[in-house]
Amino acid sequence: MLVVVAIIGLIAGVSFPAVSSGMDSVRLATASDSIASFLNGAVVRTERRQQAMELVISVAENRLLLYSTEPGFERELKLPDGVRIEAVVGAGGDEGAGEGHLILLPGGTAPGVGVQLVNAHGMRRLIHLDPMTGFPHIESVEAK
Repeated sequence: MLVVVAIIGLIAGVSFPAVSSGMDSVRLATASDSIASFLNGAVVRTERRQQAMELVISVAENRLLLYSTEPGFERELKLPDGVRIEAVVGAGGDEGAGEGHLILLPGGTAPGVGVQLVNAHGMRRLIHLDPMTGFPHIESVEAK
């Protein structure tokens, strides 16, 4: 019985890092999809409601905020533990900005903004809006 418990403990100890890494990878993929949906929702709402929207991407607070001219409208997306916003790319022309403020206008083109995410294992994803279509794209990014 002691040998069986020792073997089970050894197998669990060896497999834990792989399971942990897999969970971090799933969290990063889920956060990437959530940001893509959030950005897509902001662009779609701007066009359908014909209202200007402000998109705030905060690196320090690890969240995205969406404001509208409609009273009481505010949306927030907080990222899960283990995934953080590393940089805001293309907001105001400075890569790696601490915070990005964007105005989405009805009938206008989508801003070419990107949000770069990183997890605890150093895996990175870049979610950016295509200025031509307004559709978000997710791509893997190599470490600098």
